[in-house]
Amino acid sequence: MLKFRSMYSDAEQRQAELLAQNEMSGPVFKMTNDPRITPVGKWMRKFSVDELPQLWNVFVGDMSLVGPRPPIPKEVEQYERWQRRRLSMKPGITCLWQVGGRNEIDFDSWMKLDMEYIDNWSLGLDLKILLKTIPVVLMARGAR
Repeated sequence: MLKFRSMYSDAEQRQAELLAQNEMSGPVFKMTNDPRITPVGKWMRKFSVDELPQLWNVFVGDMSLVGPRPPIPKEVEQYERWQRRRLSMKPGITCLWQVGGRNEIDFDSWMKLDMEYIDNWSLGLDLKILLKTIPVVLMARGAR
């Protein structure tokens, strides 16, 4: 998946030294004021500008506008069996998680929202999520 780089080039190596400051449960890593994010990256993330290249992924069919967010392989390795079901759908740029709390909800709730989306998918639900995404992005709600 394409994204604008918002972190310093050694971010993956530096994550190990920051694990104690992880603010999320589960296999994902999120922290307020992450020192690995560049100054420009903070702005890009706040307004989801780093996600714009994913429109190309949608255009070529690798992603959908709406669907579970694409995970990092090392996170998937730590998924519980029931969480792997989220991989059954094409990943999306936005999802229930992003409009329902983003980085302010725990990992299990995030996964449950993905399962809710998978179980209740409809064109109407996609349109509802897309419309809710606009104010979330413009107001930078839950962005880190």
